[in-house]
Amino acid sequence: MPLPDALLDALPRRSSTRLAVRVTPDAQRRIRAGHPWLYDGSIRSVNHKGEPGDLAVVFDDDRRFVAIGLWDPASPIRIKVLHQGKPVTIDAAWFQARIEAAAAIRQPLAATAGTDHATTAYRVVHGENDGLPGLVVDRYGDVVVLKLYTAAWLPHLVDVVAGLEHVLSPRSIVLRLARTLREQPLHGLCEGLVLSGTPVDGPVVFLEAGLEFEADVVHGQKTGHFLDQRDNRVRVGALASGRRVLDVFSCTGGFSVHAAAGGAKVAHSIDASPGAIDTARRNMARNASLVAVRACEHQTTVGEAFTEMERLVASRRRYDLVVVDPPSFAQNAASTGRAIASYERLTTLAVALLERDGILVQASCSSRITATSFFEAVERSAAAMASITVLEHTGHPIDHPIAFVHGAYLKATFLRVNRHLS
Repeated sequence: MPLPDALLDALPRRSSTRLAVRVTPDAQRRIRAGHPWLYDGSIRSVNHKGEPGDLAVVFDDDRRFVAIGLWDPASPIRIKVLHQGKPVTIDAAWFQARIEAAAAIRQPLAATAGTDHATTAYRVVHGENDGLPGLVVDRYGDVVVLKLYTAAWLPHLVDVVAGLEHVLSPRSIVLRLARTLREQPLHGLCEGLVLSGTPVDGPVVFLEAGLEFEADVVHGQKTGHFLDQRDNRVRVGALASGRRVLDVFSCTGGFSVHAAAGGAKVAHSIDASPGAIDTARRNMARNASLVAVRACEHQTTVGEAFTEMERLVASRRRYDLVVVDPPSFAQNAASTGRAIASYERLTTLAVALLERDGILVQASCSSRITATSFFEAVERSAAAMASITVLEHTGHPIDHPIAFVHGAYLKATFLRVNRHLS
C-alpha cells in the first residue's frame, strides 16, 4: 500500500541536481577507509547551496569520484555517506538493494520463525553500519518501524518505504522520529504515523528466543523495545536457574522475563518509569504458561536506580545475580568522566548486593566510552570489594553490526563474585 496522496504531495521532491563537493585530504582518506560521516569543517568547497536530502558528490583534487551521500545543511555532519568507491546511481533500485543486503545479514534470526526459540523482532537496518546513515528499521513480527534521525531522508522516503514493502512485506510501516526532528515542520509527518498498511492499535506482540513480549511501537522508548540486548538476556536466562535476580534499569522487563523462564526463584525489576514497570508485569504474565515463570516471584519497584540500590544495600538485601543495564551516561565528550564515575558507583552497589558466588552483569550503551575503559572501570571497582572472576565480555548482536569505529557502543561484562574481601 503506497503512501497517502496527501503525504506524497507534501513531501519534498528528490532533486535531480547533484552538489559537487571538495573536501580536505584527511576527509578523503577517512571516507575511503569507510567512515560514513563528513563534517562541515572538512568541506573546502561546494558548487551551490543544497537542500536537505540533496545528493552530494565528493570529488578529489583531480576531479575523480570519491563518494556520494545525503546533504544535511542543519547538521555538523554535513554529508551522510551512502557509497564510496566507484560511481553509482542512487535511486529506488539502489535503496532496495541496500535493504535486501541488510535483511540477508539477519537471515539467521528470520530463520528461527516457527521454532521453539523463535525470534520475530530484530533490527533490519542499523543506520550507518548498513550503509544507510541516519535511518533505522526495526521489525516486530509483521510490523516494521522506520526511525529517522535526519530530515535528509525526506526526499527519499517514498523509495525507502517501497523497498521495505518489497523486501519485508509488512502489515504496517510506522514512522518514528528522533527528538530533534519532532521539533521541526516535517511536511505532514509526525511521530507514530503509519506510512504504509493498516493502523496499529495497541501493543505489537512478538517473540524473543521463544518468549512473548509486547512493544509500543508508537510511543515506546527507541522503537518499542531494546532489541540490542537480546543475546545478553538469553545469557542471563541460562544463568538464572535457582537464583534470586535483580534487574536494575529494567525498562519493560526483558532480563527479568528471561531470568524467570530460566528458573529464577525471584526476579526483581527496578525502573524509574511506572509505565515501563506496568509493561514488565504484562510481559511476565504473557509467559505464565511456562511452569518456571509461574513459579518465579516477580517483584517490581518504581524508583530511581541509585536510590533504590542504596536502599536495598541498607536493608541488607542480597541476590545471586544482578543485572545493571543503564541508559547512556555520556552524551558528549565532556561527560565521559562523570559517566565512568557513575558506572563505578553502580558496580560498588551491585557487588554489595551480591551473595558469594553471585554474578554481576553490567552493560554500557555509551558509544563515547570505549569497551576497554568500561571493562577496566567496572572490574577495578568490583575487585576493590571482592575476589572476582571475569566470565565473559560481550558486544553487538548480529542485527547490530559494526562497520566503523564509532558504530560500536554496546558492551557488557559478566563477573562472578567469588568472595567479598571484608
